[in-house]
Amino acid sequence: MLSHILNHLGEDRAAYQGAVTPPIFETSNFAFASVAAMREAGRHEYDAPFYTRGNNPTTALLRTKLAALEGTEDALVFGSGAAAMAATVLTFLRAGDEVVAVQKPYSWTRALLRDVLPRYGMVVRFVDAREVSEVAAALTSATRLIVLESPNSLTMELQDLAAIAAIAKAHGILTICDNSYASPLLQQPAALGIDLVVHSATKYLNGHSDVVAGVVCGAEAQLREIFKGPLMTFGAILGPFEAWLMLRGLRTLEVRLDRICATAVKVIEFLQDHPRVERIYYPGHRDDPQRDLAKRQMRGGSGLLSFTLRADRLADIERFCDALQYFLLAVSWGGHESLVWPMAVVLSGDHLPSAPVPWNLVRLSIGLEAPELLIEDLRQALAH
Repeated sequence: MLSHILNHLGEDRAAYQGAVTPPIFETSNFAFASVAAMREAGRHEYDAPFYTRGNNPTTALLRTKLAALEGTEDALVFGSGAAAMAATVLTFLRAGDEVVAVQKPYSWTRALLRDVLPRYGMVVRFVDAREVSEVAAALTSATRLIVLESPNSLTMELQDLAAIAAIAKAHGILTICDNSYASPLLQQPAALGIDLVVHSATKYLNGHSDVVAGVVCGAEAQLREIFKGPLMTFGAILGPFEAWLMLRGLRTLEVRLDRICATAVKVIEFLQDHPRVERIYYPGHRDDPQRDLAKRQMRGGSGLLSFTLRADRLADIERFCDALQYFLLAVSWGGHESLVWPMAVVLSGDHLPSAPVPWNLVRLSIGLEAPELLIEDLRQALAH
């Protein structure tokens, strides 16, 4: 049960002297009563505290809750979502291996796949994974990984996770899916056959814009490989205090997401009929070409949406964004505050490029403010 996971699972209050909130084990090191006990702990560092780079009671509790939310055997936590994705990908690849990936992943996932992996003799093929046939056609005998992100975080493109997972399993290929957009509450890729589920936990899982974190959920055997490889070697860990803040964030995950999703629907209802709005990108929206797939594999859209403005120049986009008062101009998303991020940030002048992501696209992250406040803010900014 969701409320049990968020508020009770793994919490031994008798061991915390009855404390309602678990303590922070803010220590780098652990001492042992004997050489034999130290030796035993060192041999089983995945399971027990030995040195906080590997295991810590606070991060262990967080891992337990995150794995339960995704319906997997275990989870590992990292210092960022980028670290979680990089560690996962690098664990299962060697020189000569090939990867098939979605064509528009998160920017730092793209950098990992496009810029880093080829330096070590790996081949990456980016495909339009909205079509299962495109994924299947890109597979070769050297393909070891399929990297998915459903939905992605700009144009909200989905992949048929169950169909792709079935093809991958038939060929002995591992699948990874970034589930940051939906969170485990709106989508569980592992239940659809995906092997490893990655999150930027900075987003909804923490939800308070005060922690940068990442997580990978999956089978224990595969997570042990990630643990003894990149996690321990590169040391991109999540500290105990940040893990404790994430435990705090999880307490309100359900109520936060319920409020955010309800507000997002009201914002979309306003935008979809506004003459200045050209198109809305949101899973399950009435104009979404993948609407049926969204309804089949997701429980709903989250608070992240994009739309294109009817505009002739980048200056028009900038004028709209600069006029917003309650949507903060900032990167990231999934926190308590509402944000706006336009493609105009990465463009300049009046050059309007033809690109996979439209130049006039504006992305909104809906926060916890009253919907009426946000709608009125959009109304006055669109008037500019």
